[in-house]
Amino acid sequence: MIPLRDTVRSRSLPWMTWALIALNLVIFFYESALGESQFNQLILAFGLVPARLSFPSVQLFPWLTLVTSMFLHGSWFHVISNMWFLFIFGDNVEDRMGPSRYLSFYLAAGVIAGLGQFFLYPSSTIPTVGASGAIAGVLGAYFVLYPRARVITLVPLFILPWFVEIPALVYLGIWFLTQLFSGLVNLGRLGAGMDFGGIAWWAHIGGFIFGLLAARLVTASRRYPVWHADEYWPW
Repeated sequence: MIPLRDTVRSRSLPWMTWALIALNLVIFFYESALGESQFNQLILAFGLVPARLSFPSVQLFPWLTLVTSMFLHGSWFHVISNMWFLFIFGDNVEDRMGPSRYLSFYLAAGVIAGLGQFFLYPSSTIPTVGASGAIAGVLGAYFVLYPRARVITLVPLFILPWFVEIPALVYLGIWFLTQLFSGLVNLGRLGAGMDFGGIAWWAHIGGFIFGLLAARLVTASRRYPVWHADEYWPW
């Protein structure tokens, strides 16, 4: 199911979301200009390698990869799919949190997601990269903040496109259950979900749960005018 847009209009300019998307794209353009050897060196240096956190050879630097790894991507499909989800869901979450809190929340979600992978696979020497964990936190926050929103979704049905308006709770609930099922299936396999060409299931799960728990705390002090109810809670 490919999300096309949601039914919630942002009241403010989501410049922080756009800035994050732009930064990720610029970094990936730089990555794509590198040769294979240089690209691999970049991933090894700035990707999250759990074993380096368990046995750090350089003080502090391995822990910084919890942040740097979320701005690296392995392929065009990887970066475009991540940025598309951030584009659709990030603007509304930023609208509720404000740019500075949203950025702090985004980075914290990415770090928590990386720690989730680390605690499950502490001896893995294979780097993990991508913004998926941070974006999963944004999805978790959206789940809490916009329970009655809907997502316009493209469902490929054989060769015919099928456009469906799915409640956000259903769409994101299915997404999370898919990640959880896949994570549990791979849990018993050494390094599963940690390989560079695979999917960091537990980073997604950890980021989403963080978003569920932290969303209300981050937005608790923000107030909205009365008319806002009709915009965000349609009949």
